[in-house]
Amino acid sequence: MTIIQNHPETRTGTATAWTPICAHADLLPERGAAALVAGRQIAVFRTFDGRLFAVGNRDPFSGAYVISRGIVGTRGEEPVVSAPMHKQSFSLVTGMCLDDPATAIPTYPVRVHNGTVEVSVA
Repeated sequence: MTIIQNHPETRTGTATAWTPICAHADLLPERGAAALVAGRQIAVFRTFDGRLFAVGNRDPFSGAYVISRGIVGTRGEEPVVSAPMHKQSFSLVTGMCLDDPATAIPTYPVRVHNGTVEVSVA
C-alpha cells in the first residue's frame, strides 16, 4: 500500500504536528505501508501485538525507497524490518541497523487518533 499525503488536515499540538496517513484497520499486521509526508517517504508498520512504528522508507545500503516492502519480525525481543534488497535488519524502535551499527534509518512518532494512523515528522 502506498499513500501520498500532503494533507491540509495536519493537526498541530503544542509541539507536534500530526499528519493523517490511513485508517488503522487498513494497516495489516506485519505488512508495511509507504506514505509521503512533508516531502519525506515514511514506512509505517503494525506488528502482530498491535504496536505501530514509523521509519524512513529509504534503504541506506541500496538507496532504494523500499523499507515498507521489507520483512517484519523480531530479533530477540526487538521488532525489526529486514530490507528487501540486501536483507539488513533495522530496529523499528531505534532505526539502528542490527547488522551494521554505524548505519541507521530515521524513526518518527506515530499514533492512532480517532481510528486514523497519524505520523509526525516535525
